[in-house]
Amino acid sequence: MGFFVDILLPIPLERLFTYSIDASDATDIQPGMRISVPFGKSKIYTGLAIKVHQNPPTAYEAKPIHQILDTVPMVLPKQLQHWRWISTYYLCTLGEVFRSAVPSAFLLESETIIYANKFDDIESLDLSDEEYLVLEALQHQSSLKVDELVSIVERKNVIPLINGLVNKKLIHTKEQLFQQYQPKMVKYVKLQQHYEFEENLQTVLDGLKRAPKQMDAVLTYFQLTSQTKKPLRLKELEAKSKAAYATIKGLVDKGIFEFYEMQTDRVTFEPNSKMVSDLVFNEEQLTALGSIKKSFKIKKPCLLHGVTSSGKTEVYVNLISEVISTGKQVLYLLPEIALTTQLIARLKAYFGNKIAVFHSKYSLNERVEVWNGVLQGKSSAQIVIGARSSIFLPFCNLGLVVVDEEHENSFKQFDPAPRYHGRDAAVVLAKLHDAKCLLGSATPSLESYQNTMTGKYTLAKITQRYGNVLMPQIELVDIKEATRKKRMKGRFSDRLWNEITETLDAGEQVIIFQNRRGFAPIVECTSCGHASQCPNCDVSLTFHQNRNQLRCHYCGYHSAILKTCQACGNATLDTKGFGTEQVQEELIGLFPDRTIGRMDLDSTRGKFAYAKIINAFEQHEMDILVGTQMVTKGLDFRNVGLVGVMNADNLLNFPDYRAHERSFQLLTQVAGRAGRTEKRGKVLIQTYNPYHSILQQVSNYDYDHMFAEQLYEREQFKYPPTNKIIKLTLKDKDYNKLNEASDWFCGSLRNVLNAQVLGPEYPAIARIRNQYHKHVIIKVKKANQTEGIKKSIKRVQNSFNAISKYRSIRLAFDVDHV
Repeated sequence: MGFFVDILLPIPLERLFTYSIDASDATDIQPGMRISVPFGKSKIYTGLAIKVHQNPPTAYEAKPIHQILDTVPMVLPKQLQHWRWISTYYLCTLGEVFRSAVPSAFLLESETIIYANKFDDIESLDLSDEEYLVLEALQHQSSLKVDELVSIVERKNVIPLINGLVNKKLIHTKEQLFQQYQPKMVKYVKLQQHYEFEENLQTVLDGLKRAPKQMDAVLTYFQLTSQTKKPLRLKELEAKSKAAYATIKGLVDKGIFEFYEMQTDRVTFEPNSKMVSDLVFNEEQLTALGSIKKSFKIKKPCLLHGVTSSGKTEVYVNLISEVISTGKQVLYLLPEIALTTQLIARLKAYFGNKIAVFHSKYSLNERVEVWNGVLQGKSSAQIVIGARSSIFLPFCNLGLVVVDEEHENSFKQFDPAPRYHGRDAAVVLAKLHDAKCLLGSATPSLESYQNTMTGKYTLAKITQRYGNVLMPQIELVDIKEATRKKRMKGRFSDRLWNEITETLDAGEQVIIFQNRRGFAPIVECTSCGHASQCPNCDVSLTFHQNRNQLRCHYCGYHSAILKTCQACGNATLDTKGFGTEQVQEELIGLFPDRTIGRMDLDSTRGKFAYAKIINAFEQHEMDILVGTQMVTKGLDFRNVGLVGVMNADNLLNFPDYRAHERSFQLLTQVAGRAGRTEKRGKVLIQTYNPYHSILQQVSNYDYDHMFAEQLYEREQFKYPPTNKIIKLTLKDKDYNKLNEASDWFCGSLRNVLNAQVLGPEYPAIARIRNQYHKHVIIKVKKANQTEGIKKSIKRVQNSFNAISKYRSIRLAFDVDHV
C-alpha cells in the first residue's frame, strides 16, 4: 500500500488535500514541514505537511508531491494548535491563517516561464505585431518571465497572447519555483594559512617594501586581529587601513590574503550596558509586582492598570529579566510600530543582543531571519518586540507574553482574514504554552476590566506617577463661547494660543492632537454645494496640500486639485473641516520662528520615518509636534509641557457604540504625554460641549465612573462586554443582487439562530472600491451559545455558496467586532 500526506494550502478552502509520496519520503516528512505541490492544471503552491498516512483519497486520484522544501518542521505543533483555534473562533479557514501567519518569502509559488519552440524563419510566420515582438525577444534570450513579457508588449493582460502562441505551437511554458529569501552574506578577510608561520611572514613583509599601501593593510590586519581575536570584515579593514578594495584584492592575488563569506543577520543589537538590578521601584510598583506574581502562580492572566508615566515598562523589564534567566522566550506586543522605536531603545539598554523586532515595516528577508531565530531558540531572538502579527511566530519555549496598551483598537485585524484580535489571541497563545500573561494599560478596555470583575483575570494597580509627579492639569476650553466672542485665531482659541506661547517661552515642547490627517476632509463649491467624491467609494475626497491632491483614504484614488467646480464651473471652491496639515500650516503662521513637525500616516510611510520624527522631537529639534492618534500611544517625551486637543467633539460624535469609551482612552492617553518629569504638565481640550460627561470624566481621570456608566449602557443595548457580537459583511458590485442575497442570508439566519439578528443594513459608507457592502449584526447573550451559533452560521454559509447566482458575493465574518 502506498503512502500519502495531507497538505494544508494557503488558500481559503476548508479542507486539506491529499498527495502521494514515496516510502522513503514518508519517513523524512514531519508535520509542519513545507512541501511544494501541484494544484490545478499547472500551478505549484507551497503547502504545509499535516499528517502522513496510508489512506488514499476516495473522491480523486492523489497527485505526487513536487518537492520537499524543509529538512526540519518550520511550523511547530503548538503553533498549529493556535492557528486552529484562530480559524475556529474567528470563522475563517486554516489556509487563510497559514497565509497570514508566515512571511510570504516562505510561500513559494510557481512562475510561468516562456520558452521558444524550434521554427525555421520568423519572417515567414503569420504573426501580429505583439507576437512578433515576443518571438524576436526569445531569439535573443533563452526564456522570458511573464513580467518581462508585460514590459515588452506594454500591456498588463498577456495571457491571451501567451495562449495564442502556445496554440500555434511557437512557444511552450513551464512552471518554476523561485526562492524569495536571500541570506545576507558578509565578506571577511584572513591571512593564508601558509603565512601564519613567522619566517614565511617576514619574507612577505620584505617583499612589500615597494608597496607601502599593501604593507599598511597587512600591518593593520595584524593590529586588528590581535586585539579582538574575531573574524575581520573586509569593510572594517578598508576603513581602518584606509586602503582601497583594489589594494586588498592585490594581496589576495599575491596569495597573502584570502576572502571568505559568512552569513549574518540583517538586524542586530549591541550587548547590554545596564543591569536590571539598577531599577529602583517605588512602593506602588512593588505592590503591583507582588500582585502580578501571585496571579502567575495561580496561572491567570493579570491586568496592570497603571496611570500614564507610572513606570509600567520598568515592571515589565523586571518580569522579563526573571523569565529569560530561566532560558525561556518572551513576546512583548505593541499596538503601533511607532512605539517600537522608543521601546527598543529602552529595552536595548537592559537586554541588548537578546532582542528581535517583528513588524510590517521590516523587509521580507528581515522577517524570515526573525522567524528562523525564534524557531531555533536563538539567544538573539529571546525577547520578541512586535505588532499583532508576532503572535504567529514559532515559539518553542515561550515563558511570558506582555500586551502593552491592551485597549488599543490597532490590535484588531480587519482585512484580510483572519480578522483576529491580537490581545485575545495572545492570551490563548500564552495558555497553550503554559506561559505567564500580562496585559497593561492606563485606560483598560471594558472587556479586560470586566474580566477582572468576574475573576477571569486578576488586577494590579499603580495609581501614582513615578517620582510622585502630579498628573497633568486638564482644562476644557469652550470654543463655542470663544467663537461668539471672536477670540479664535484660526482653529486655535486665545486660551490655547496663549498657553502654547508661554510653554515655548519656558523652553518646553508642545504636542497638538488632531485625529484627522490631510489638509481638509471636504472641498466644497460655495456656489452650488458640490463636493468632490471618490469614483470608487461613497466618500468625499480629502485635500492634501503638500501634494496638491485630492485623495481617497479607502481605495487610494487620487487626482489633482481643480481650480473650478466640476458641477457649475465657478472658481468658488472652499475647504470644510481641517486635518493635521492645516493645523501645521496655521502654527507655522502663528509661530514663524519655531520648528513644527507632523506625525501621521502620510509623514511616516518610510521604514525609518517613525524613528526620525520621534528622535528629532526627543532631541528638541522640533518645538511643536502635530499628530493623529499615533502621538497618544505610550510615547515618552520628557520635555513636553503642554498638550492641546483641537476638537474633542469629532471623537465623541462618531457613530459607533464604542465612541465614548475610545474618546476617554484617546484623550487620557494624549494627556499623559504632558509633564512626565518634575514639573506638572497642562492639557487643553477644545470642545463645543465642555459639560459632556465623558469630558468631565477625562478632566478628573475618573476611569471607574466611565467604566460603570458605559457598562450600564452596553447592558441595556446588548453590546460587549455583556454580549458578544458577530458582524457579517456581504460584498458585491451588483446592487440588486446584493440586496436579494443579503435578505436571503439574513432570513436563513433568523430561522436557525436563537440570537438577535439585526439587518441587513447598508453602512454609512455603502460602496468601497466599487463594491457595495451590507452588514448583518448577530448579538449573542450567553458566551456558551457562541460555538453553536458559529456552527449554524457555517451551515447557512454552505447553503448560500451552493446557490449559483450568488457565487460572486463575498462574505466576511468579524467575530468580536470592534
